[in-house]
Amino acid sequence: MSNITMHSPVSLFGEELKNRFVLAPLTRGRATGSRVPNQIMGDYYEQRATAGLVIAEATIISKQGIGWIDSPGIYTDEMIAGWKSIVERVHAKNSKMVLQLWHCGRSSHSDFHDGELPLSASAIKIPNDQIHTQNGKKDYETPKAMTKEDIANTVNDFKQAALNAKAAGFDGVEVHAANGYLINQFLDGVSNQREDEYGGSIENRMRFLREVITAVQEVYPSNAIGVRLSPNGVFNAMGCDDYNELYITAIKYLNQQGIGYLHVMDGLAFGFHERGEPMTLADVRPLFDNIIVGNCGYDYAAANDAIANNRADMIAFGRPYITNPDLPERYKNDWPLTSYADVTHWYGGAAEGYSDYTNYSPS
Repeated sequence: MSNITMHSPVSLFGEELKNRFVLAPLTRGRATGSRVPNQIMGDYYEQRATAGLVIAEATIISKQGIGWIDSPGIYTDEMIAGWKSIVERVHAKNSKMVLQLWHCGRSSHSDFHDGELPLSASAIKIPNDQIHTQNGKKDYETPKAMTKEDIANTVNDFKQAALNAKAAGFDGVEVHAANGYLINQFLDGVSNQREDEYGGSIENRMRFLREVITAVQEVYPSNAIGVRLSPNGVFNAMGCDDYNELYITAIKYLNQQGIGYLHVMDGLAFGFHERGEPMTLADVRPLFDNIIVGNCGYDYAAANDAIANNRADMIAFGRPYITNPDLPERYKNDWPLTSYADVTHWYGGAAEGYSDYTNYSPS
């Protein structure tokens, strides 16, 4: 066990970060119908730039990737300008910021696409679940299986999104390959039943991920790219029998590429597919040489334990950071946390339940 704690500096992007806290990417639906990042989003991120690394909420790479109400995008000049103003505010607080690149795939609805079906690896819908659209809550639909042209266009959309992120001043990007969204839909054999070179074997199912990584590497150096994986996740109907071999293979590939950090949903708070034993950070560490970010259900003690025992280099916090913008200082000084049990105003709306939480004031 080392003497390193969550408050120790760490090197990422070739620079020293002030601590090992990560603001997790949290979809909050504050960008309104234009999907342009706005003032209250800037307030929210600046307040939480107490983290050494701020990961922006999942951000849509193109219109075709939309699957949430009022989530932000990165595909117009207005969106780039909106994000640029936010990144500048975070940088002024001596924190680094990356943009999470997102395509929802089948976790979407034709309501978002002018009546056209969403795209996915295969024409297999998310079963027994519903989605919130601008027209109310609806059952998921059977998506359209992507053609090779669709795949090529989407890979290019990821590259353009990375270019736009760079124009906005982000220190790097995080490729969202977790939680049942599009890249995960290609990786997982439950949602990918293609019979071409993008389906079947693990190597084939990884092809789309590899193509996206290659495209993003044309914009950012590998050490400024992160990838998010959820090997244990059942969210959005994920979970295949060969998940262990799949994620070992994927992590080894990302390590070979020199990816800067691996963001692992190692907890079970989003549910567990129960296809075998959960993959832990102890399983991941021997496979990946650079920064490992643990995420999902951590408290301060568990975070420090993971850091001290070299299972992770940084830990991402989600729910506690929503209501405690000064989370590192609260933990360091053993100050009480503002409760995050009430989720009433978390999604959509204005400042209430979003940027109106205050720092702790010792009496």
